[in-house]
Amino acid sequence: MRKTKPKKRVILPDPVFNDIKVTKFVNHLMYDGKKNVSYDIFYSALEIVKAKLPNDEKSALEIWKAALDNITPQVEVKSRRIGGATFQVPTEIRPDRKESVSMKNVILYARKRGGKSMADKLAAEIVDAYNNQGGAFKRKEDMHRMAEANRAFAHFRF
Repeated sequence: MRKTKPKKRVILPDPVFNDIKVTKFVNHLMYDGKKNVSYDIFYSALEIVKAKLPNDEKSALEIWKAALDNITPQVEVKSRRIGGATFQVPTEIRPDRKESVSMKNVILYARKRGGKSMADKLAAEIVDAYNNQGGAFKRKEDMHRMAEANRAFAHFRF
């Protein structure tokens, strides 16, 4: 494995929307290999989102995608050790990692929420992210603020 990069695995699109992004999200949401349970949670969360935002002309899937775009960070800080001191070096994020980080943040903050079911919590977090608020959006803002504060160390980028 020294020189060769591992092959990217092919992810199949989901059965309802025929979208690969949905499958990736469901894979992050999944516990113990229970993919059908994850699909049920995701689809019912989208139905709840549609019920919460009835006057919006977008479909539930478009609202979910817009919410993910709103909480996708552009930069992050990585710890870098230079001469005995550890610096927080701001670096840009690769596109595939951006997507993954935003999905994980939505799921993390949805799980932390109080609510009846996971579908309710996920729907509430999606609606908050769509409206530029909530835990996941705050996390993105904090990441950007940290990168801005440590901009002086950007020349240590690797």
